[in-house]
Amino acid sequence: MMVPYAIHLAPLQGYTDWVYREAHARVFGGVDTYYTPFVRLEKDDFRNKELRDLAPEANASASLVPQMIAASPEEFRRIASLFHELGYRRADINLGCPFPMQARQHRGAGILPYPDEVKVLLETIFEFPEIQFSVKLRLGWDSPEEAQALLPFLNGLPLTHLTLHPRIGTQQYKGKTDLSAFSRFYDSCTLPLFYNGDIRTLPDIRSLTGRFPHLKGIMIGRGLLSSPWLATEYISDTPLTAQEKIEKLSAFHTLLLAGYSSRLEGGEHQVLDKMKTLWDYLLPDAEKRLRKKILKSSRLADYQEAVRNLIYDTSITAGQ
Repeated sequence: MMVPYAIHLAPLQGYTDWVYREAHARVFGGVDTYYTPFVRLEKDDFRNKELRDLAPEANASASLVPQMIAASPEEFRRIASLFHELGYRRADINLGCPFPMQARQHRGAGILPYPDEVKVLLETIFEFPEIQFSVKLRLGWDSPEEAQALLPFLNGLPLTHLTLHPRIGTQQYKGKTDLSAFSRFYDSCTLPLFYNGDIRTLPDIRSLTGRFPHLKGIMIGRGLLSSPWLATEYISDTPLTAQEKIEKLSAFHTLLLAGYSSRLEGGEHQVLDKMKTLWDYLLPDAEKRLRKKILKSSRLADYQEAVRNLIYDTSITAGQ
């Protein structure tokens, strides 16, 4: 068997918080590195939920890299200093977020059309020699040529790796990934390169690694939220049985429920609302009738019963 590529869990705001990451690492594994949803300054300060998410004591099981989003060296310094104070020695810089609210402020993918701003921002890494930085980016905001034009500069930085999502920012998450543009970037990139975007199955991973054999990693977001066993199946080269999936899903859900119940202070309805968000992505091919019962539950006891019925409906895991 060929040595597998490392699998990384992409951060998704509202989903991959510390409770989720810890439960996934403990039950499913297979992920080399987990990344936090981006940390930002809001009204010149940090949000409490992001500080809680970064707390080292809350991240004991998952190998974690915090991610930042910034528009200026001043913001960069504040966030990098926070990471350092908390004991982190690796950090990821988000140049890929397509959300208009961030992009309008020249954060995430919104900074890519402004190469001088990108260079001033990223040169701030030299002020933090004790932190190893990586960059996650898109092909551009309006054009795939934007990242390509930045590549000579990026190649000259002491980054651990780049992660490229082959869409432009204006696409958001719609339309097809542009593998031709990714290929041009791949051919000219001298840094270790990870691929991210629309990976949902084992054949998707194998197709990409076959086409781009010099990749150094695969970053998966929604595909792992949908099929949380995907990484461990790829790394072990052994599919889980339907029964193993059922047992792991049950254990995973139990840990998530316990974690959110202990963290959230708004009572049963707040916990219920949070647990329901899991089903935005989890097991999308499950029977619609069973999913509907989960989403319509108004009491936690009814929700738990609906989840048990869905998880133990073996037809949804047998063919995954």
